[in-house]
Amino acid sequence: MEKKAPGPDALPPVLAGYQPLPGISDELLDPQGQIRPVWRGFVRHFAGLTPEDIGRRFARGDQYLRDAGVFFRQYGVGGGSTERAWPLSHIPVLIEEAEWDKIAQGLMQRADLLEQVMADLYGPNRLVADGHLPAALVAGNPEWLRPMVGVEPRGGHYLHFLAFEIGRGPDGTWWVLGDRAQAPSGAGFALENRVAVGRVFSDLYADAHVHRLAGFFRLFRDALQGLRADSDSRVGILTPGPLNETYFEHAYIARYLGFMLLQGEDLTVADGQLMVRTVAGLKPISVLWRRLDGAYADPLELEAQSRLGTPGMVSALRKGSATMVNAIGSGVLETRALLAFMPRIARALRDEPLILPNIATWWCGQAKERAHVQANPERMVISPALSTRQPFDDDAAAVQGNRVKPDELARWLAKDGANLVGQEAVTLSTTPAYVDGALTPRPMSLRVFVARTPSGWQVMPGGFARIGSTPDPKAIAMQRGGTAADVWIVSPKPVETASMLPAEGPYVRTQLSVLPSRAADNLYWLGRYVERTEGIMRLARSHHIRLVETGDATAPLLTAIAPLFKGQGIDPAEGIPKGLIATLGSAIGSAAQVRDRFSPDGWSALTDLDKTARRMAETVTAGDDAARAISALLRKLTGFSGLVHENMYRFTGWRFLELGRYIERAAGMAGVLATLADAEAPDGALDLAVEVGDSVMSHRRRFAVSSTRETVIDLLALDGSNPRAVMFQLDGIRAQVALLPGATQAGQLSDLSRAVLRAHTALATERPETLDSAAIWELRSTVWGLSDLLTETYLR
Repeated sequence: MEKKAPGPDALPPVLAGYQPLPGISDELLDPQGQIRPVWRGFVRHFAGLTPEDIGRRFARGDQYLRDAGVFFRQYGVGGGSTERAWPLSHIPVLIEEAEWDKIAQGLMQRADLLEQVMADLYGPNRLVADGHLPAALVAGNPEWLRPMVGVEPRGGHYLHFLAFEIGRGPDGTWWVLGDRAQAPSGAGFALENRVAVGRVFSDLYADAHVHRLAGFFRLFRDALQGLRADSDSRVGILTPGPLNETYFEHAYIARYLGFMLLQGEDLTVADGQLMVRTVAGLKPISVLWRRLDGAYADPLELEAQSRLGTPGMVSALRKGSATMVNAIGSGVLETRALLAFMPRIARALRDEPLILPNIATWWCGQAKERAHVQANPERMVISPALSTRQPFDDDAAAVQGNRVKPDELARWLAKDGANLVGQEAVTLSTTPAYVDGALTPRPMSLRVFVARTPSGWQVMPGGFARIGSTPDPKAIAMQRGGTAADVWIVSPKPVETASMLPAEGPYVRTQLSVLPSRAADNLYWLGRYVERTEGIMRLARSHHIRLVETGDATAPLLTAIAPLFKGQGIDPAEGIPKGLIATLGSAIGSAAQVRDRFSPDGWSALTDLDKTARRMAETVTAGDDAARAISALLRKLTGFSGLVHENMYRFTGWRFLELGRYIERAAGMAGVLATLADAEAPDGALDLAVEVGDSVMSHRRRFAVSSTRETVIDLLALDGSNPRAVMFQLDGIRAQVALLPGATQAGQLSDLSRAVLRAHTALATERPETLDSAAIWELRSTVWGLSDLLTETYLR
């Protein structure tokens, strides 16, 4: 007899142990314990998967995140930080389109209200004058930046991109837990969550009527481009740099939207105009999407100790030469105490109630509110009123944190009552997470993003959810072990498949963006450090092979090459030298500065090489063990070089990367030849030079004799067809320099172009028998001189 399929109200076995906590709303099950309609398709699909299927799917999503290099920076107790792999919660959060539309209306209303508050606080300040805000809350707030008072934004709006932390309370009502206007983070992580979870549930996602995210970003990108002063000016994303906890997102968004990723040192102000330092000179920039705290944007008028900002930034904004997204000073809107006044401000400015209510909040700087908190300590969470520099994901933890202890409350209020906020503790809803092989309810909050476009505010149809790692509400913060989930807004009908491409219009090949000098400098040094790493590996491998052959570390040949190691800080007695790892670390440091211009595959290959080298250094010993290990590392390094050479677009940045490789290889090979092809070098030195130059096969094919000084010099110094020869490097330097901006000036060669031509001609006219060690050392000095001139011309 055929078994009947369970009815729609029956819970499948996959939910057998799923038990929402008493008195807490759950996203999956309604109050009657039945699956909510929006979840039924997902649960049906998930119930059909075996544990092995689930494991493979989750691994696929995790592998994507690893390959993409997605991480966030986790801070330790002592002030240190580490890069932590992005903690994906593989089960998405599902919300019905109709419910989301109501949320979106409330957030757009709130965005308009925050714009009005911002305009008042930096304009007429009527909210304080009319008694809607306490003067102390504004004047005593470190995020209210007095130099910005009266500075009207060039585009007419202070706010362009906002984030809101929201959560569902026990009665099913959505609450706003916090406003993010300073430099909202997380939109890029929402995109990566979507890609990863889309791969986990690829067969379901395609037909689940889930609203796409690309259209939101396309509209915002076009809106930012529309804010430019003219077609020649540019849009940039201003980042604090690689040590920021969300730097990966800054680089990812810059790549995704096609904008320059800039640091404060990339910018300067000339005649009131904000400019970018590029390899082609100063170029105007008129729109900056700011991802650093406003107080650090200008050390002249704001935080004097800042090393992240640009002197004169405020003066450029005051003159209206640039649009800042969001306006400097918008951090004041994140003040927790401001939540206490938002309902009355909405009445005063808009004559309407808030569609989405705040979490109940009291500023303890007023006697009445202080008394309320004091009378209800068991219901309260106390947090600083004027502090806005919270960890990027810690809002919900503050809301759901430990309730204040009555015996501590009086001390807090007496000591610092005017700088404390009392918030009613809210228990947020739970959502399914996959824990120990079963779906389990975990606490959840959502971060939702809103962007200004010419047609008004647009709400991202999704966002990302923070999921508690345990039932403990404090564990929802990612700095405390929480995870992040994708948010699916599900429609009852098919949705538009959005992309970043314009919906219509002629095909246009966009002009390549200019290259900031700092980015060029890091690409140049990346090329140098990678090439230097390879040179060290080849020399060290040859050393260990000969150590095995002779068994004597003081043999003449090993003694002869010792200066080559010493000049690079390498101890050849170590299996995997510490100096080699340090050089590789420098390459990674340079690559980290240009993550927006560097492929994820290249980054993964480089970091994988570093991890392997560090792991080997713990066990590898000198001799044959080291020679074998270094050969394995060489294969990994050449794999990275192949990725860069085959996949990197031939734009100006690639030229500086190549120039770094050419210069480092030319100088390195010159040093090897001057040492090992010297007339006084010991027996075997010439063969060692050919081996280090990876040209053993080429020598055998080209010359019918054993290695002589003339054959080695010809092959490794003068042969323009040998990719290891100095001449080959000078050919490459000459070709790339000729394509750089300013290579010719008014029909004449630049100083750098002339210097390259002289060096190239001098080597091209040499013969093996005349190129002695002194001449080779001089050639090496000439190559370093080209590096200095390149730096002086383009990288400062």
